[in-house]
Amino acid sequence: MAVVELDTAGFEKAIQDNDFVVVDFWAPWCGPCRSFAPVYDKVSQDFDDIVFAKVNTEEHQQIAAHFQIRSIPTLMIFREQIIIFSQAGALPEGSFRDLLAKAKELDMADVKRQIAEQASQQA
Repeated sequence: MAVVELDTAGFEKAIQDNDFVVVDFWAPWCGPCRSFAPVYDKVSQDFDDIVFAKVNTEEHQQIAAHFQIRSIPTLMIFREQIIIFSQAGALPEGSFRDLLAKAKELDMADVKRQIAEQASQQA
């Protein structure tokens, strides 16, 4: 699957309409972002069931601000509209593939149960 560039409207739609979305927050001036881009593109070709997206933090500052992006590149993984991973820094290809495999294996029913438990404890 090709990597898609997201704007504000596209971001919301991508998260709502897909169960598994990986977002790369980047900027054109960022050296590590440019170094990571070929890895991101290459890995995206092997996962047809995952949406790989990019957000240019220079052009879409409101999205970066909403997610409190302080360093780039930052990778964020959404499963069923829940952020299950967020970390700044470029990953080597092997580590990125391992991360995606672990994210796929995650029991989302258990994640939702834990979120509900935390919410009820805070209420």
